[in-house]
Formats: sequence, structure tokens, C-alpha cells
Amino acid sequence: MSRFWSAVVHGLTPYVPGEQPKLDNLVKLNTNEHPYGPSPKALEAIRHATSDALRLYPDPNADALKTALAQRHGVKPNQVFVGNGSDEVLAHAFQALLKHDGELWFPDVTYSFYPVYCGLYGVAHRVVPLADDYTLRVEDYLPRDGQRAGAIIFPNPNAPTGRLLPLQAVERIVAGNPDAVVLVDEAYVDFGGDSAIALVDRYPNLLVVHTFSKSRSLAGLRVGFAIGHPDLIEGLERVKNSFNSYPLDRLAIAGAVASVEDEAFFQHSCRQVVDTRERLVTQMTALGFEVLPSAANFIFARHPGHDGAALAAALRQRAIIVRHFKLPRIDQFLRITVGTDAQCDALVAALREVLTAG
Repeated sequence: MSRFWSAVVHGLTPYVPGEQPKLDNLVKLNTNEHPYGPSPKALEAIRHATSDALRLYPDPNADALKTALAQRHGVKPNQVFVGNGSDEVLAHAFQALLKHDGELWFPDVTYSFYPVYCGLYGVAHRVVPLADDYTLRVEDYLPRDGQRAGAIIFPNPNAPTGRLLPLQAVERIVAGNPDAVVLVDEAYVDFGGDSAIALVDRYPNLLVVHTFSKSRSLAGLRVGFAIGHPDLIEGLERVKNSFNSYPLDRLAIAGAVASVEDEAFFQHSCRQVVDTRERLVTQMTALGFEVLPSAANFIFARHPGHDGAALAAALRQRAIIVRHFKLPRIDQFLRITVGTDAQCDALVAALREVLTAG
């Protein structure tokens, strides 16, 4: 380790992103990318924005995108924050809204960037175990015995499990913690859940974060946003403007606006993924896998007779990449992105071959 590193850097355990192998003819089902392309209208808007205007800085407030998102979600533009992917939005939220004297609470099996941000920003936190069936228990997040959260964050649907907490249950957590910010990370909600954005006007402590990387098939563009009370948004803006005044470039703003405005394509695209997911769940179950109920664009599955790491390795030998986490409670599971029907068929055929050989 470098002697020039700060004490903070010496103590960090960085997030490890999903592998992006550069191999030909690879069936890549490990990073939850959308199997189909973005809206053609988004691509055309990006091409149109590729002009001499790139010599100029973009709009630091991305007002066109905030307006488009506000109109779609039935809120005001001052309730919308945008950033360079939802990871940046989350990072600003950790600094602006989630660091308090009280601990930040989040699940033990969840998006692994949360503890990384806690280490980076010095956020005291408590890991709250999921139930044995990997569901999030509302009562675990409500004040009791004199203990209450300083803030709360959880994905819904959860990652990597894919399990969904119903909107009424989300509201119980938000309503039960009126003095704590509750951040609901909805990266995957468009594949099967009801968004908590419907609650933001009733609860000033609720912040909902979304990304364009999953349901809008724009992972390469890096656009994320948050919706909440204007006071929460102002907190995020203060951090953003102390870090990078221009997080979204001209191409990202143009493409994101066009994507938001192409509602028909968005709905059709999400439906395709959901249909393939249900087909894949049926096929995996027939092979003897336990598949957790998923409302995301991935499934979380394990086989009672085969080791998870060995299955992942065997698939890799067959040029199929899935995600395996060497973590407590979930080291026998595979997280499998819902690809095209053809990709999922290739996965199932490979698994059938592996299981038969084993």
C-alpha cells in the first residue's frame, strides 16, 4: 500500500463491480444489464446532440431532464435531483442525508455499495438481518426498546435477492420513522413493483432513487435521479455543487429526456423482460433449483444438490457468466440476469448438462 495514501484510503474496502469480460460469443448474465437496446428516440436524441455544441458546458441543473421526470412522476421539478448514475446519487445522499449521530440501518443481504459508502464517509451503521426466507421484516425497522434508526436505506426490490416489499409495508417503515430519512433504492422497481414515489408528497422524510441503467437500458449513459421533498433535494444539491457542478453531459441529458418521453417503448421493453423472467423461473424450477420470488430483471437461485461456486465455474467454462457472491448466507446462490430468450435457453441447456454430468 502506498505511503502517500490518506488514512481514509488505507481503511477502505472498495466495491467490486460485476465483471465485464472481453470475450467473444459470451452469454453475459452477471451485471443486470437490459437485454434489449434503449429507446430509438433516445439514440436519435443523442446523435442530434453530438454537435459543435459539445464545446460548451452542459446545463449544470439539467432542467430539461428534471422537468421531464417531474411530469412523468407527478411531482414538481424542485422535488427532482439528477446525477451521474444512481451510484453518484446514493453517494451524495450518504453525505447529505444519511450521516447522523444515530446509526444508518440497512439489510445484511443487500446492495454491497452501502457498507462501502459507510466506510468512505464515516457513517455509523447497523446491519439488520433479513428473515430466513430473505424477506425484509418491517418491524425490524421500527423504533422499539428505546432504539431508533438515525436513517434507513434499502433497495426495493432488494438486491441481490430480487424480493419485493409491498408499497404498504414501505409506507409503514417511512411513517414509523418520522424523524429519520428513509431512502428507498428502486433500481429494479419497474420490473414488478409499485414505486414509493407515490408517497413522497405525504412524507417529507422519504427519498426515492432510480436509475436509467436497468429498465431504460441506458447503463452506458450513466444517469440516475432521486425524488423527494424539496428540503431533501436541496441537501443533495448542496453536496453536488460542492463536488461536481456538471455531473450530466449534453448527450446524457438529451438521451435521458427522450427516453422518459418514449413511454410506449419503456412499457413494452419492461414487459419483455418480465415475460422472459417468468419463463426462466419455470425452467429453473423444473431443473430442481430453488428460485426466490423476483420483481427485478434477475433471479436469485440455488440448487440443493450442487455447490453455487462450482455451478458458476462450470457455466463459465461454457462461456456463460453469472454472478456468485462469496458472502455469508448467500454463498450457494447464483444471481442470474434475465437475458434474451435465446440467452436464457442457452443458460438452461448448460445447467441441464452440468447437473446431468454431476
